[in-house]
Amino acid sequence: GYKVSLQGNFFGRNHMYITFPEYNPSKHIKLDPPLNIQSNVTASKCQIWWSLPPWYLDDFLQYELQYKEYNMSWEIALNKTPPSSLPQIEIEATELRSGITYVARVRCKVSENINSYHSQWSEWSQTTVFQRAGVPKLSEKTLNTRFMQFLIIPLSFGTLLYLFWNSKLSSRYCCFLTSGQKASPALIFPHQLLSFSHSIICTMGILR
Repeated sequence: GYKVSLQGNFFGRNHMYITFPEYNPSKHIKLDPPLNIQSNVTASKCQIWWSLPPWYLDDFLQYELQYKEYNMSWEIALNKTPPSSLPQIEIEATELRSGITYVARVRCKVSENINSYHSQWSEWSQTTVFQRAGVPKLSEKTLNTRFMQFLIIPLSFGTLLYLFWNSKLSSRYCCFLTSGQKASPALIFPHQLLSFSHSIICTMGILR
């Protein structure tokens, strides 16, 4: 350690005052902020990395990242700590709002797990700006087509059930046909069902 003293001349006389009887520089470190912070956004995450001045303490550092929406105050920024001493971090895409511009910065200090050194946080680095890509919206035509498909399917099923049930009721009262009589609903039903099914298939094809 070191002894730090203050010497001065007061009223024509020299005086020395001991300020720190035991001063250890390795316990009072303030590092320079990280440099060249950059970012890259993919569909699943945002990768942020930075570089460091030529320190010999690189392996003993810890970092803190702050990020926020571009127009928001840093007072409400979110903090994130990298899982290792590597100068990089990832933010999951689910933590970001699509189409919103974000800004991030980082600072560093000696890890609290290192007993030989102690430091306070550095100043914040310069910032990097990034944006999560917006989720593509479905066109109005696609939305209308899907709506019609979901509407026609249950209606078609209900109509088929109605025709089937109606034919069963009608068949109870039909009798053997003689020449010149009209066909009963029970005989007409297969033709109705075939015609209706064909119209439904044609409608679904047009919607696609």
